Amino acid sequence: MFIVGSGLSTLEAAANPFIATCGPPRYSELRLTLAQSFQAIGTVVAPVLASQVIFKKVDDTSLQSVQWVYLGIAIFVFLLAVVFFFAPIPEVTDADMADQAEQSASDTDFEDKPLSKQYTLFFGVVAQFCYVGAQVAYAGYFINYVTWVRPGTTHATGANLLAVAQGCFAIGRFIASGLLKFVKPRLVLMAFITGVVLFAVLVMVLKGNAGIAAISLVLFFESCVFPLIFTLSLRGLGRHSKRGASFIVAAVSGGALFPPVLGAVADALGGNTQVAFFIPLIGFVIAFTFPVYLNLFKRKSLDAWTDKVKVGIEPKKDVETGSEGEKHVETAYVEKL
Repeated sequence: MFIVGSGLSTLEAAANPFIATCGPPRYSELRLTLAQSFQAIGTVVAPVLASQVIFKKVDDTSLQSVQWVYLGIAIFVFLLAVVFFFAPIPEVTDADMADQAEQSASDTDFEDKPLSKQYTLFFGVVAQFCYVGAQVAYAGYFINYVTWVRPGTTHATGANLLAVAQGCFAIGRFIASGLLKFVKPRLVLMAFITGVVLFAVLVMVLKGNAGIAAISLVLFFESCVFPLIFTLSLRGLGRHSKRGASFIVAAVSGGALFPPVLGAVADALGGNTQVAFFIPLIGFVIAFTFPVYLNLFKRKSLDAWTDKVKVGIEPKKDVETGSEGEKHVETAYVEKL
């Protein structure tokens, strides 16, 4: 499990910043949110396949079918790694990111500051740490919650309700991806995390089906928060983009802190998971302050990235002739000779 976890963390540290930075800067938030929308589908499909197909005829004395499944997954992942090794995927370097930021400087007021003075990045790391911790706590104690607020609910029913809530999560990411085409990312983040906090409060006071609906809506509004905090924290980092991305990925370690704290509090309250959910609510509220900060103090520069920056969209002008496109550059070169 340690080896699998190490591999997943390495993949997370490489894939997210690559998707966020490799392409036109103005679509950074949309790219990562859309990519993670398909990952969210996996969180819905995988548990259903596991319970209805893989583990359906498995008992404590017969695990051979499960072993073959994991072997198949290992072979598939190995083949995928081979494909990526030989695929002509461009490398994003610190110099590339610095050049991209400098090209956009006239529109975004970019300044090449030391990493220690990238305060938005560190605020984003704290917000991501608290948000991911709260999100993992909600997912981990979802079944405990529904069995508490609706007595008589079996764990099997709770698992099915969790699948429905994860479906809401996946739908939310696709909706957010569509919104990002027309609405500024800072506003989408503000709207969705406001929904998270609002329904997280209702989770603590509602009972029965109303409480289950509220916690499902928390997962719906959680959908785009991670990719938007990730990409908005990277805005304007320039040569520090790759290192900054690694800090934000490391912030998912909050998922290792909040669940055990919530569990300890719930045990101290006699198993009352509903009241114990004030622990992830604290994390959501802290994360909520990040989009507030962005909308109050970083609005101008963030909007410039999505409204004005043409890097990666318009052909780069030739410094000699002022013309655009490769054809014009080649023509100018031939004439010069």
